[in-house]
Amino acid sequence: MGPVELDAHRAELTAHCYRMTGSFHDAEDLVQETLLRAWNARDRYDPARASLRTWLYRIATNACLTALEGRARRPLPAGLGTPDQDPGAPLAPAADVPWLEPFPDARLDAAARTDLRLAWIAAVQLLPARQRAVLVLREVLAFSAAEVAEQLDTTVAAVNSALQRARSALGAAEAEQLREPDGPEQKAVLERYLAAFEAADVPALVGLLAHDAVLEMPPLALWYRGPQHYGQFMDRVYAMRGTGWLTRPVGANGQSAFAAYAPAPDGRGHQLHSLQLLDVAAGTVTRTTVYTDPAVLRPFGLPERL
Repeated sequence: MGPVELDAHRAELTAHCYRMTGSFHDAEDLVQETLLRAWNARDRYDPARASLRTWLYRIATNACLTALEGRARRPLPAGLGTPDQDPGAPLAPAADVPWLEPFPDARLDAAARTDLRLAWIAAVQLLPARQRAVLVLREVLAFSAAEVAEQLDTTVAAVNSALQRARSALGAAEAEQLREPDGPEQKAVLERYLAAFEAADVPALVGLLAHDAVLEMPPLALWYRGPQHYGQFMDRVYAMRGTGWLTRPVGANGQSAFAAYAPAPDGRGHQLHSLQLLDVAAGTVTRTTVYTDPAVLRPFGLPERL
């Protein structure tokens, strides 16, 4: 076993730690810790007991569980309370909340992007950490109950019980809907949304929304539900930042997403404003999650200006 062999598992371990923690930055740190632990314990690894991949997932999962002890879950704004009714409310960041972060698709191949949709990750964060681990290991990574029991130092019966409770908490139908992959219909909706967004055509944007569409913007704690408030807030955005925005499709969480560039204040081109992820169902946008924090945008390698 060498460093190259261990590093070959970095990408999928990063996705695993992200599903567990809801933070891309924490996931990268935990994977680095996992590979260091594995290297230091390489003389104790027994291939007769478990494959290298299974062994690494055991180390990574337990590193995540240790890191999650005493930590608050990472939410999205819509998971914290009732929607705001005032589209003109002050835009005050809630810096004390550890918000759920997006995941750059470029860090994974297409086959490994399942179960990364932002809404599904947010739902999983509601589970106790060990239930979360069992759900991800069994449902996403397809480890057997016996393998998971070995990884978590527990029994098969305990694993099966935890999985049943996790499934019940999420709701099987809801989980399947949240994990629905993007297809031609979703991409067509994204294209129409981008065209309306660049044209500052708020009626066209509103026309693409589901009746209960959500607009949320971490680190702002406020959020809106429904086309009326969504449209009023977008009117406010264009009034504040001007029209003539540019957009670029971006790979994030295996779902429809784009980078938005606002007209630069100095009039010289456009500057990066946000990363926006869309949930699309039945030909409508059901949720838009907007990120503006430069630290969150940095892993996507987006140009600062166009």
